[in-house]
Amino acid sequence: MTAEEFIQSLPARVDKGTIAGMNTNFYFDILGDNPTQYSVLIEEGEIRTAPGKVGDPTCTVTAKEKDLVAVVTGKMAPAMALMMGKVKVSNLNEMMKFAKIFGMM
Repeated sequence: MTAEEFIQSLPARVDKGTIAGMNTNFYFDILGDNPTQYSVLIEEGEIRTAPGKVGDPTCTVTAKEKDLVAVVTGKMAPAMALMMGKVKVSNLNEMMKFAKIFGMM
């Protein structure tokens, strides 16, 4: 799995009932050999992904692609990734919401 595949899979993985009335914007800044950026926007029960930075993110996640993929595939514990500085998160509360929405905790 790549970071792009993970991001693109998110809309199909969410239960729309869990995001009803929610408005948030996650920005993923992927570092490494193939640096790229993605936005995951949740607006009034709808979710969409977009390349690049869209609007004013509620939470920015910065990581090398291999580290992000290790976390989302369960090969690295999220808490360990944060403690080791492998994944940096600007708003931990929003990231916890993200993890719950997408069944990662």
